[in-house]
Amino acid sequence: MRVRLADIAVGYTRMGEGPPAVMLHGLAEDRNSWADVQRRLSDFTTYACDLRGHGETELGEAEGTLEQLGGDLIGFLEALTGPADCIGYSLGGAVVLWVAASRPDLVRRATVAGTSTVVGRRAVGFFRDRIETIRSDFPGFADALKEDTRQQLVVAGDRLDEVAARRLKAIGDGGGYVNAARAMARLHDDPLTRLLPDIACPVHVIGGEADVFCPRKAADIMIAALRHRTYREVAGAGHLMSVDQPDAYAQAIRDALEGSA
Repeated sequence: MRVRLADIAVGYTRMGEGPPAVMLHGLAEDRNSWADVQRRLSDFTTYACDLRGHGETELGEAEGTLEQLGGDLIGFLEALTGPADCIGYSLGGAVVLWVAASRPDLVRRATVAGTSTVVGRRAVGFFRDRIETIRSDFPGFADALKEDTRQQLVVAGDRLDEVAARRLKAIGDGGGYVNAARAMARLHDDPLTRLLPDIACPVHVIGGEADVFCPRKAADIMIAALRHRTYREVAGAGHLMSVDQPDAYAQAIRDALEGSA
C-alpha cells in the first residue's frame, strides 16, 4: 500500500486488527524487516512503513535531517492513524523519539530498540565513510554492508548472506541510505538527548545484550533523561535483534504495547 505525503509517496504494510501501532525500520532496512513482528501482533493494527528512500518510499527532496524524517512520520500519523503507539528500530527509534517530543498529541507510547540519541566521532567517521563508498564504489559498499551485517549478528551468522542481500535490496540506489546516514551523523553536534525530558508519554527502551553498534551506554543515556521509561534487554542478541532472537524481540515489543514491559 502507498500513501502520498508532501513530496513523497510512502510504502507501507498494514496487518491485524486492534489498536494502531506504527513501525519504523533502521538504516539499510525496509518495512519487510517488521513482517515477523507484525504477524505476531495480529491483535493490533500494525503499519510498517518504508522510510524516505528505502524500500518503496520515494526519496523526494531529501534534506539529510532527523527533522524531515520526523515530519514524514507526523504526516503518516495525521493521514492514516491519528494518535498511535510508535515503534522504532535503530534509526527508526530516533525518529520516533523526535516525534514524541515534538508532537505529543500523536504518540501514545514509544518503543525504541537498538537506538542511540547521540553519536560519537567514530560513528560520524563510519557514516561519512559509508556515504563516500556508496557514491563512488557501489560494489564496494555492498561488501561493506555485508561486513556491517556480520558485526550486527551474534547467533544467526548462518543467515548472513540472506540478511545482507535483503538489506542491500532495501536501499535500492542508495539515496535513502545516504540521506539517513547524514541525519544520524548530525546527532554528534546536535544530540537528540536534549529533547528527551520533553517526552511525556511512556518510552520503552529495548537493547541487545551484545549490540556493539548501540551498546548499553546508549540505552543508559536515554534512561537517565526520560521521565517515564522502562528497559528490556534481549539476551544473546546483537544489533539485529529481530534476526538473532525473534521470539524474545517480538515478546519485548508486545509487552511494551500491553504496558507490561
